[in-house]
Amino acid sequence: MSAPHIPQITLYQTWLRETRGLSFESYDALWRWSVTELDAFWQSIWDYFDLQSPTPRSAVLAANRMPGASWFPGAQFNYAQQVFRHVDKAAAAGFAALISHNEKSLAAGAPPREISWPELRRQVASLALHLKAQGVQPGDRVAAYLPNIPEAMVAFLAVVSIGGVWSICAPDMGTNAVLDRFRQIEPKVLIACDGVSYGGRDFDRSAVLDELRAALPSVQHVIVHGNLDAMKTIAGCADLAAATAKNDAETAAFEPMWLPFDHPLWIVYSSGTTGLPKPIVHGHGGTVIVALALKTLHNDVGCSYHANSWGERYHWYSSTGWVMWNAQMSGLLNGTTCCIYDGNPGGTKDKPDWTTLWRFAAQLGVTFFGAGAAFFANCMKAGIDLSACGDLSCVRALGTTGSPLSAEAQNWGTDQFRNLPARGRSSTQPGPRDWLRQTAGAAAPSGGSDPHAVGERGGDIWWCNISGGTDFAGAFIGGNRELPQVPGEMQCRLMGCAVEAWNEAGEPVIGEVGELVCSQPIPSMPLYFWGDEGNKRYLSSYFDMYPNVWRHGDWLKVTPSGSCIIYGRSDATINRHGLRMGTSELYSAVEALPEVIDSMVVDLEYLGRDSYMPLFVVLREGVALDEAVKAKLNNAIKTALSPRFVPNDIFQVPEIPRTLSGKKQELPIKKLLLGQPIDKVVNRDAMANPGCLDWYVAFALQRQSGVQKNEK
Repeated sequence: MSAPHIPQITLYQTWLRETRGLSFESYDALWRWSVTELDAFWQSIWDYFDLQSPTPRSAVLAANRMPGASWFPGAQFNYAQQVFRHVDKAAAAGFAALISHNEKSLAAGAPPREISWPELRRQVASLALHLKAQGVQPGDRVAAYLPNIPEAMVAFLAVVSIGGVWSICAPDMGTNAVLDRFRQIEPKVLIACDGVSYGGRDFDRSAVLDELRAALPSVQHVIVHGNLDAMKTIAGCADLAAATAKNDAETAAFEPMWLPFDHPLWIVYSSGTTGLPKPIVHGHGGTVIVALALKTLHNDVGCSYHANSWGERYHWYSSTGWVMWNAQMSGLLNGTTCCIYDGNPGGTKDKPDWTTLWRFAAQLGVTFFGAGAAFFANCMKAGIDLSACGDLSCVRALGTTGSPLSAEAQNWGTDQFRNLPARGRSSTQPGPRDWLRQTAGAAAPSGGSDPHAVGERGGDIWWCNISGGTDFAGAFIGGNRELPQVPGEMQCRLMGCAVEAWNEAGEPVIGEVGELVCSQPIPSMPLYFWGDEGNKRYLSSYFDMYPNVWRHGDWLKVTPSGSCIIYGRSDATINRHGLRMGTSELYSAVEALPEVIDSMVVDLEYLGRDSYMPLFVVLREGVALDEAVKAKLNNAIKTALSPRFVPNDIFQVPEIPRTLSGKKQELPIKKLLLGQPIDKVVNRDAMANPGCLDWYVAFALQRQSGVQKNEK
């Protein structure tokens, strides 16, 4: 019998007591210390994870302001350098860096693909040297159009190891949506795939690649990964397999370059309600230090070769178009084996199968299983039985984000794991735990613990429900292994995150729904938006309501016990099944059709309800909203954006409500449809066409009546 697993946050608190003389009577006391003594807290995270810099830092937080906080000035850092620190020890323990499956390999019953830590380092070094030979300099942007495969992670590490700035879009995004992002950052290099498999179908992306090459004049070099056809070559493009194949003295001697702590790491995109997607720039050091605190201490994901978390295997399902892809990759920062899946988690359209990811987790012996909240809801609705998905006894934690997880879905998952026959099974029965040790070539060190022995821990499966954002590549609210868990709630505000719910007077409230704000800077907050002259878009995105206080755009309630509930977006951004998209991008697709004069969309994800997204359209005279027109609208959205953003319903309306300055009034209509009175949500005097509101008021009353009937 192995020793009991000690939660990572407990290890950290023990370290604080032994090295700093700091003891806290409760988590709330620890949290309050972390958000009031910022220098002491973030210095403790640096020291606890033994972060390295060849040059000394002159301060922890040199300038406490938002935006523009200055963290660890003088220090040097590199994301890839932190990853490579684990190569020798992880390899000596026999653990892989990346283990992956795709739809085809899992369906065929093939073994997973593994990349060892030394092989990861070699491939990264080879591609980094290739990029340097093509003239990539620190600060140059490298854009990627790749799915969730090991090659994407290799490419990212190669780019950032030489100071390049990374940016990625998922291949399920249409040409226009990708160009709206990449045109803004003027990439020097494009790394793309020839196609992608999803939902049982192959999608050739060579035509999109041609369009991207033609529309991005800044691109001087193109590298292609043969994701569908490894033997296919494209004229004028380098081959990714060849670029990562070098294995000589130069690759062996390669070291990531030291960069300023706040050197740009990547550009991610969080869309506003008007204009182009916001190109958000995060820095190397801030991203890493926040990721380590979140992933290790709060998500309880340990180092795979550490005795206390021996054999840890971390999975969070994501596409490369979601920041959870970045979060999945951050497991490498702490020496954790990352398990990645490329494909549809729900099977095919003809044969839906919500057991897919669970079978993947069972085969690989995943210990931390994360996905969007919508995934768990779909599993529940499909009525799947986890006991038929293989041996899931290794899974000791479930992670969710993207949208609020309902209490019903959480209870369903808890009951499923409670009833698994594999939990607490006899150690003489072979299973993933034994397979892990066999493939690792070693057993856990004497006296070490086995994180896979869920049954030995007792109690229900732990849910790590988090809420954060692409905006700061982190989470504000999340989990704590040592706190009680209540279905439908998140356990706590995270250390270092001065998060509060503010009422309309700008006052913090407990037990009431308010605006989610953060009153102190966090190291991973954006450095700036790319090309944002005078920080205008940055300031208007987070600081227009409360100067010098970050307003995140979520409705939050902090309970008297310290737990938290997110009630959806407080702005008009679409948060569709965990993926965010600006309304302007959908309008571009819809209003390009000759039949459409005007349009408006709102997402009614709120109070734990499923997302409901109606699209309102004004059609040209003589055009009726029949099934053919609806299909045309849906196809336009699928092609330009993604099938994920197809609306639930489409309604033909006389007019779209607009302000005197011509802006669509999405947020007032959203509030109206959520049940607030019309006079509370909109000022008719500030409208260009107040008479059109009657239609929406009638529609809201009809919808509210239907919702109330369904809830009874």
